[in-house]
Amino acid sequence: MNKMIYLDNAATTPVSEAVLDEMLPFFRQTYGNPAAVYTFASEARKAVDRARQQAAELIGANSEEIYFTGGGSESDNWALIATAQAYAEKGKHIITSKIEHHAVLHTCEFLEKQGYEVTYLDVDEDGKISLEALKAAIRPDTILISIMMANNEIGTIEPIAEIGKIAREHSVLFHTDAVQAYGHIPISVDDMNIDMLSASGHKLNGPKGIGIMYIRKGVKIRSFIHGGAQERNRRAGTLNVPGIVGFGKAAEIARETMEERSRREIEVRDHLIARILDEIPHVRLNGHKTDRLPNNANFCFRFIEGESMLILLDQLGIYASSGSACTSGALNPSHVLLAIGLPHEIAHGSLRITLSEETTMEEIDFVVDELKKIIKRLRDMSPLYEDFARAQKDTE
Repeated sequence: MNKMIYLDNAATTPVSEAVLDEMLPFFRQTYGNPAAVYTFASEARKAVDRARQQAAELIGANSEEIYFTGGGSESDNWALIATAQAYAEKGKHIITSKIEHHAVLHTCEFLEKQGYEVTYLDVDEDGKISLEALKAAIRPDTILISIMMANNEIGTIEPIAEIGKIAREHSVLFHTDAVQAYGHIPISVDDMNIDMLSASGHKLNGPKGIGIMYIRKGVKIRSFIHGGAQERNRRAGTLNVPGIVGFGKAAEIARETMEERSRREIEVRDHLIARILDEIPHVRLNGHKTDRLPNNANFCFRFIEGESMLILLDQLGIYASSGSACTSGALNPSHVLLAIGLPHEIAHGSLRITLSEETTMEEIDFVVDELKKIIKRLRDMSPLYEDFARAQKDTE
């Protein structure tokens, strides 16, 4: 196969043609600042309002509850830091999980240095938190629960509605990092009792550098960026109109196509998983078998290094990942894989494959066929595998 096979859609996605077409006029033709009062700027202002509505409709929110940000990481930082500051008099205790994105984990570490206390919940071997453990962790001084909707590495979907219900019953604010879930699985902020939600445009065929923060009406958190009255005095800075327009269009397309797109991705994903588990020995599927993102498949192959796999796949024009995009250059194994109980030597052999609706069965069959050769080649060079094979033979 002589074409590129892109299988790292959890890291980023290409901007769709429809989204790009929607954005282009706002670079050179309708380039007015939406905060200006003259007529020329009103077109940009209307486009922002329309995008805000499109973003809200995807999660069953009201448009005035949507705030545009520079991306998912900014939204996560805003949710945690601004909430901590606003509710410090009530308490300084926050609950999160050990498998959160680093945008949450590193922000929690920052808050700990400011005198806040953070409880990091364990997860089971599938990557799910325990609802009983969550209840037990809540204290009178707990001000925020932040649990991601779906994990960016292993694809596990958390019991968000149940978490939201527990938070509401204990009068604790609930934030969810929905960067991987937004536009990919159904979300209802009301049914799930979500108070704050983070999402990013480039995970659903929108542009990079644009995200949203959903803040439920009535939630009193502080501004995160100061300097102007934009975003109803909550997020200063001239609005990124082309990015916002692109985000809105991407959200609209995601809402209209989600059901058929998910059905297609699940069909291809399950074919991929079945072939790898059936045809490659000593492999583990990471994440929940059914409660997982439609396009996510994450494996650990024993006796090899994930980095070597990626290099050999790259030489074939196949692009995948060994973990999250933000840590793929790190030498340490994924914190997510360690949190689900995998030892270092197995976690090092991870491969994350994330599909798109355009990924074909033919492409997946080619990838699996080549991956089988790669795994055999790497294991043939592995002293660990040689020792294992020898031990297996001695026990026969």
